[in-house]
Amino acid sequence: MPDRPLDLVIKNVRVVRPRQPQVERLDLGVQDGRFARIAPDIPATDARAVYDARARLGFPGVVDAHTHVGIYGPLAEDAVSESRAAVSGGVTTMLTYFRTGQYYLNRGGAYAEFFPEVLAQSAGRYHCDYGYHLAPIAGSHVGEMELLATQHGVPSFKIFMFYGGYGLHGQAGQDEQRRFLMIGPEDTYDLAHFEFILRAAGRIQRAYPALAEHVSVSLHCEVADILNAYTRIVAQDSSLSGLRAYSEARPPHAEGLAVWIAAYLANEAACTNVNLLHLSSRKALEAAFAMAGVFPHIDFRREITVGHLLLDVDALRAPTPR
Repeated sequence: MPDRPLDLVIKNVRVVRPRQPQVERLDLGVQDGRFARIAPDIPATDARAVYDARARLGFPGVVDAHTHVGIYGPLAEDAVSESRAAVSGGVTTMLTYFRTGQYYLNRGGAYAEFFPEVLAQSAGRYHCDYGYHLAPIAGSHVGEMELLATQHGVPSFKIFMFYGGYGLHGQAGQDEQRRFLMIGPEDTYDLAHFEFILRAAGRIQRAYPALAEHVSVSLHCEVADILNAYTRIVAQDSSLSGLRAYSEARPPHAEGLAVWIAAYLANEAACTNVNLLHLSSRKALEAAFAMAGVFPHIDFRREITVGHLLLDVDALRAPTPR
C-alpha cells in the first residue's frame, strides 16, 4: 500500500497511448484528478475506489486547439453547450478563438477591458478546461500582445487574412468591414497589419525565451482580392447555387497564394511559430510543404479539415430530413 492511497483505480483498460504502436491491457490509477499510475494489475487495495472498465478502450484526454464559442449565441450559454459536446467526444481542454467586433460580444475597444469580460462570462460555464486565442483586430491590439502573452496566458494569436476586404457572407467593401470589425477609420486590416502582428509575436519570442515555443500566430489563409473577383463571377452565373457556388467563389489558389504570403511575412518578421489553419485544398497543402522547405527555420504547423480534402460538391450525402 503506498503512503497515500489513490483516489481511484480503473481496472482492465485497453490503453491507447501516443507513440505506442500497440494497445496494452493496463490499470489506471487516478489521484488529484490526474493519472498518477499506469501499470498492470494495480492492487485494488491501493485505492479508495475501484472501477472495472471491462476491457473498454482508454484514451488520453484530447486538447482541441481550434474551437469557436460565442459566435452565434451568447458566450455564457454557448460555453455550456459547446463544451458539453466537446467532452462527449473525449476533449478535456478547449482552446477557443475570440475577437472584438460583431458576432462575439459585439463590441470593440482594448483587450485590457474586453478580455476580462470574456473571462467573467466564461467562469463556471465550461465542462472542461479552456483557454483562448485572441485576434489583434485593431492596430492598438498589436501593442497589447506582449501583456496578453505574459500576464493573461494568451500566447497565441490569430489572423483572418480576408477580413479586411471580404465579408463573411460575401462581397464587402472596406467601410462595411470596418463596421463589422468595429475598428476606426485609422485602422487597416490588411497585409501590413498582419506583418505587424507577426513582428510583435517574433519580438515576444525573443524577449521571453521560456515562453517562445508557445508564442504563435495562426492564419486563416485566403486572399480577399481573389475572393471578391470570383464572388462577382459566381453572382453573374445563374447555373451556380449552394455548395457549388460557394466552392467556385473561393478557389483553391486563393488559399495557396495566402500560404505563400503568410510564410514570406513570417520570415520577414522573424516569427518562428506559424499555424496554417484548416487547410482545405491540395494547392494549400502543396504551398505549406513548399514553404517549409524554403524557410526551414520556421515551424509551420499544418492543420487540415478532412471533409474538405476528401469530399467535393458531388460527393454522395444523406438526404436532408423533412
